[in-house]
Amino acid sequence: QVQLVESGGGLVQPGGSLSLSCAASGPIFRLYGVGWYRQAPGKQRELVAQMARTGTSNYADSVKGRATISRDNAQNTISLQLNSLKPEDTAVYYCYAMVLTTSEDALDAWGQGTQVTVSS
Repeated sequence: QVQLVESGGGLVQPGGSLSLSCAASGPIFRLYGVGWYRQAPGKQRELVAQMARTGTSNYADSVKGRATISRDNAQNTISLQLNSLKPEDTAVYYCYAMVLTTSEDALDAWGQGTQVTVSS
């Protein structure tokens, strides 16, 4: 069973930074597109950043210039660095991966989410 596990959330002061990590495990042959999404209370889940296997990335307008997504294809890890945090960045952050399993099944995998709260 493929699992994605996030870490690194918590309480951060406005203007601060945080780094989120996501480790994928299980019968993984390859990760293709990966990304980070977030969902604030009462709002829909939204894309924060995504990255293709080739390294091409794109970001939501709300985080452009403040966020950096990265991946390690050998370790099957996905990271997000977010700087100059604002209260509106408060949300549950989820990592995502399009996975090709060792059984040659393609599936969408999601982490369980990690809470990020930006507050003084």
